[in-house]
Amino acid sequence: MTQSALSDARLIVGLDLPSVEAARALVDRLGAGVTVYKIGLTLLARPGGVAFAHDLRAMGKAVFQDWKLHDIGAQVEGAARSVAEGGCDLLTVHAEPQVMRAAVKGRAGLATKILAVTVMTSLSDADLAEIGYSARAADLVETRVRQALDCGVDGVVSSPLEAARVREIATEAGRPDFLIVTPGVRPAGSDVGDQQRIATPAAALAAGASHLVVARPVIADPDPVAAAARIVAEMALAT
Repeated sequence: MTQSALSDARLIVGLDLPSVEAARALVDRLGAGVTVYKIGLTLLARPGGVAFAHDLRAMGKAVFQDWKLHDIGAQVEGAARSVAEGGCDLLTVHAEPQVMRAAVKGRAGLATKILAVTVMTSLSDADLAEIGYSARAADLVETRVRQALDCGVDGVVSSPLEAARVREIATEAGRPDFLIVTPGVRPAGSDVGDQQRIATPAAALAAGASHLVVARPVIADPDPVAAAARIVAEMALAT
C-alpha cells in the first residue's frame, strides 16, 4: 500500500493556507490520503472560499467549517441554518450557552454537527488571567463542556490535555458519542508554533479525543503526503 492510500477519518487536516488556489493544490496532492478537511476564517473569507468548501464535499471529502460563530442568538441561529443548508459536516461556535442553543436551533434536523469551542489552545492560564478570567483553563473547559452537553451540541473543540476529563464528563452524562475534536496536536519532534496545550496524535486519541486537527505538520512539510501518512501511522498506535 502506498503512503498516499493511507487514511484515517479521525485525522482532520487544517487548510491554513493564504489562498483557495493553494488549498486546492494541496488537496489534489494529498489525494486519498486525507478524507476530512478544516477550512478556517482566512479561506472562508476569501472570494470563493465557501464555494471551495462545497467543492470538497462534492469530491467526497468531509468538511469542517471553522467559523467559531459568536454573536447574539438570532444571528448565530441564522448563520448556523445557512451553513447547514449549504452543506457542512462540522461547524464551530463559541461555547457560551446562548450561542450554543441558537446554533442547535438553527441547525434543526440537518446533518451538520455543532462543535463548541471551549478554550482556545493558544491560551495559557496566564493568558486567561490577562483577559479577565479567574478560572484556570482546565476548570473553564469543564464548565463549558457541561454547558455544551446541556445545550445539546454534538461535541467540543478542546485541548488534548483536557480530552480525558471531557470524555469522563460526557460518559457520565450518557453521551459516549460526544465528539472531542482536538487541535494543538503535534507529532513527536515537530514545531510547537503558537500552541500552548499540546500532545502527540497517539496521546490525544488515548486520552479520549475522537478527532485530531493537524495543520502545520502536514501543510508545511516538504512532502505533505508522507507527513500525513506518518501521522496516520502514529494514530494507529492508540487503537
